[in-house]
Amino acid sequence: MTTLSLSTIRHNLSRFNLNDLSIPALVLLIMGMLVIPMPAMLLDVLFTFNIASSVLIIMIAIGTRKPLEFSSFPSVLLFATMLRLALNVASTRVILVNGHEGHEAAGKVVAAFGEFVIGGNYVVGFIIFSILMIINFIVVTKGAGRVSEVNARFTLDAMPGKQMAIDADLNAGVIDQETAKRRRAELAQESDFFGSMDGASKFVSGDAVAGLLILIINLVGGLAIGIGQHGLSLGDAGRIYTLLTIGDGLVAQIPSLLLSLATAIVVTRVTTSESMTEQATAQLGDPTALFVTSGIMAILGVVPGMPHLVFISLSAGSAALGFMVLRKQAGPAASAAAEVAEAAAALEQPKELDWEDLDQVDLVGLEIGYGLIPLVNPETGGQLMTRVKGVRKKLSAELGFLVQPVRIRDALSIDPDSYHIVLKGVVRGRGKVKVGHELAINPGQVYGALEGTPTQEPAFGLEAVWIEPSQRDHARTLGYTVVDASTAIATHLNKVLRDNASDLLSHDDVQQLLDKLTAKSPKLVEDLVPGKLSLGVMTRTLQNLLNDSVSIRDMRTIVETLSEVSARTQDPDQLTSMVRPRLGRMIVQGLVDDKNTLSVMTLDPGLEQLLHNVLQQGGGQGQPVVMEPGLAERLFGALREGTKAVEELGQAAVLVVSPAIRPWLAKAVRHRVSELMILSYAEIPDDQAVKVIHTVHAETKK
Repeated sequence: MTTLSLSTIRHNLSRFNLNDLSIPALVLLIMGMLVIPMPAMLLDVLFTFNIASSVLIIMIAIGTRKPLEFSSFPSVLLFATMLRLALNVASTRVILVNGHEGHEAAGKVVAAFGEFVIGGNYVVGFIIFSILMIINFIVVTKGAGRVSEVNARFTLDAMPGKQMAIDADLNAGVIDQETAKRRRAELAQESDFFGSMDGASKFVSGDAVAGLLILIINLVGGLAIGIGQHGLSLGDAGRIYTLLTIGDGLVAQIPSLLLSLATAIVVTRVTTSESMTEQATAQLGDPTALFVTSGIMAILGVVPGMPHLVFISLSAGSAALGFMVLRKQAGPAASAAAEVAEAAAALEQPKELDWEDLDQVDLVGLEIGYGLIPLVNPETGGQLMTRVKGVRKKLSAELGFLVQPVRIRDALSIDPDSYHIVLKGVVRGRGKVKVGHELAINPGQVYGALEGTPTQEPAFGLEAVWIEPSQRDHARTLGYTVVDASTAIATHLNKVLRDNASDLLSHDDVQQLLDKLTAKSPKLVEDLVPGKLSLGVMTRTLQNLLNDSVSIRDMRTIVETLSEVSARTQDPDQLTSMVRPRLGRMIVQGLVDDKNTLSVMTLDPGLEQLLHNVLQQGGGQGQPVVMEPGLAERLFGALREGTKAVEELGQAAVLVVSPAIRPWLAKAVRHRVSELMILSYAEIPDDQAVKVIHTVHAETKK
């Protein structure tokens, strides 16, 4: 029992981080200085530590390349200010209690600073100290506070625009999800930082006022105590307490001035890849400015009555510095010229290809002609990026997986008003739009003609007209559907991506879906992949469902079904046929009418039996099927006619067949009658109301 307790204690101690005690220890130190009398030697140590910490802080501020690199500065400023004020309280106590003992009553540091500034003249010392306080309070502190306030306001006002820019880059494929997430975090941190700096700058200004009040208290209180309690003369009391007061104030004001300057450096810092020293050196080292300065100083140096030696010396120094900068700039220029010459020579020589020369194709791309660039630019009112983002969001929600970002790029090889929708490097859709015009689409029945440029709607091939925006309301009154150019492109993109959803789903996407399901049902996924099914078979099964326009949102049901049937087969096509009935209710819900009735087409019984015989002669499911050409032509023609007739009734075209022939028939008509949805009897829920509105006949020749 004892051994277990000791091991537990050692384990807990090993996990304990002593660094976590640094801030609490500092708080205890500040509280101690406020209430406990400090000996003079300890005050010397603390005053020295205060100066050293202030120097350290300003050096870090100078070397910071952007404000967020010193994101702890507001908190550091608070504790540094409290430490300095606590020292003022501790030293004031010592000065008022022991000041009559002499100028070293508050420690040697206070005495040394007081004697150095006073220099034998108390009036001059007091004036110099007052000037230091005015510089700190009026110039540095007030300016830093104003800059902090403006930065905080401008940062908050600019946040929506910066967030939209991040979203636009993400939609355009310029950045990935991880980069966008990091940028949003940096943006939020920047807003919090400048808001904190706006408040932290008040610490500095309040500290300057407190220093002035403490100076007056030390001086008046010291004179009263020295004369009234210790019997000192006015001259002796004034000499001792003035030295102690000014020394104490100076020891506090120098760190205060350094921290005020560090605050000003941080809030006036412009974010670059250079430190302040590198940036100032590069920008101030202008040879032209140095030569002009040298000339002006030389002219002032020859004016009668001026100190000629000083002005002429500074003129010569400026000129020499200008020549040094020119020589330094000439070095990189010469090196750059040599590198260019070497590169040109290298280009003349044949270069061996390597893997770096091969670029990976984008999964989804949108190439636009240069005439369509205004549609992408938000500053000119372009809405294409917003529309594309909406398409991705809608498709991802409906299909059940995250559609990859669409890479938008301009292409000089296509017509100015044209665009190409590219999947895996292959153009899968193309069209033309007119910037500044709107597309009036004929939905099938309109009540008049429009003046404009006749065309076809790019997504579905409907009759349409490009019209002026002023004709929008008139076109709508005639029954036209009016959309802008960005919406037309987005609609076309939506159709192409939906029709090719299976090409968008990769092994990595399937793994992401499984990982997401694992968080809720770890045992379910663990039993299936890779134990019963490989990731490749799983991916192919999900792609088959997407090919059949079936969403894979219900991953739990899909995985449960595959776990049950995986022992029977490993064939993705057969697995798809077994999963579909379990998803029947979800498949049907988008096909029913307002009365929750499923209107369907059926095959003539003789035709359905004929198709069964054809499949059996072909060797069964998964084997090549040979159909007499005349029968195939009549079958597909009858399906097209039936689909058209059903759509004219305002219903979705749904054909219900036996489970045995559904997979083959669905593949056969997928690209011949794309509007037709084919279900099997097993996929319709038992409680679903069904209405047969058309029967497909394909008469055979005798």
